[in-house]
Amino acid sequence: MIAIIDYGMGNLRSVQKALEFVGYEAVITDNPEVIGNADKVVLPGVGAFGDAIKTIKDKKIDDAIYNIVRESKPFLGICLGMQMMFDKSYENGEYTGLGIMPGEIVLLPKDQIIPQIGWNSLDFKKKSRIFEGIGDKPYVYFVHSYRLKTDADVVTATCFYGENIQVAAEKGNTFALQFHPEKSGNTGLKILKNFGGL
Repeated sequence: MIAIIDYGMGNLRSVQKALEFVGYEAVITDNPEVIGNADKVVLPGVGAFGDAIKTIKDKKIDDAIYNIVRESKPFLGICLGMQMMFDKSYENGEYTGLGIMPGEIVLLPKDQIIPQIGWNSLDFKKKSRIFEGIGDKPYVYFVHSYRLKTDADVVTATCFYGENIQVAAEKGNTFALQFHPEKSGNTGLKILKNFGGL
């Protein structure tokens, strides 16, 4: 069973429907015990970093997430969920993230339209299990104003938006995607199928 973490932000049902479409049982929950007992966990979301990380900590969901990571269960962060996996965000202030991977969340290049909304192609930087079977430079769907900035050897894909933007990362059994696989057509469904099959 795949647990989709509900912290009150984002269209969680679209992620659930996409996972069910590719053959996996998925439940939406904010219960740390259910999250901790899941086989795999997805942290999706859209919205403000500060509000989201506060809710996750207030509900003790962060403890369940850390246990999932320690147990090496597959864990996937999507969009805002991805951003919360890193050390710090500078979205409307300065906030501490979950620190699962090293890096900071900063504003997109100021000479570009913010937010980036729409389709953009991925440039793969290293092999990733969740990108297996996907062709070169696939198009995926983005909606975001902030992006990852890290020097760590975790980045698996970038896209070009005024400059090369880091949009996917992997460390152990944890995966981070800035784009929305549930809105990215067949490419996104293949990514979710790969994740569910880990």
